[in-house]
Amino acid sequence: MKQNNKPEKEKTHKANPDWEPRIVAFLCNWCSYAGADLAGISRLQYPPNVRIIRVPCSGRINPLFVVKALADGADGVLVSGCHPGDCHYISGNYSARRKFVFLKHFLDYIGIEPERTHFAWVSASEGERFAKLIAKVVREVKKVGPATHFKQDNCDVN
Repeated sequence: MKQNNKPEKEKTHKANPDWEPRIVAFLCNWCSYAGADLAGISRLQYPPNVRIIRVPCSGRINPLFVVKALADGADGVLVSGCHPGDCHYISGNYSARRKFVFLKHFLDYIGIEPERTHFAWVSASEGERFAKLIAKVVREVKKVGPATHFKQDNCDVN
């Protein structure tokens, strides 16, 4: 199924060179969100295509949030939390990592490219790392083109 859809997506992406991906980022309040804040107050440049959702801990992110973001039109999703051993809630980031591994397998099973979802550790002092991470995520999502997996064809149900 993935092989049949890929050429169609590549045509769509190449037909619109001005296309910019929409990225949803779920960021842990204590580290990753603070890293994003540091990038902003340091005036570091990174693509503006990211919409940040601040969560108390990356371990609280239900994998269905990622699926829902993709279903609602996001072209890519980033989940970011504290570095291992630095979680404000002791082991939330380990829980998030385990959930994300299973989520990646599930998304691959239903035909969604792995380049659409990313997981990363970013601490509060890593504003520059955050800016580079966002640029990398946008670059990788641009390579696979617009998400069309959840778009409905024009079909009437009467």
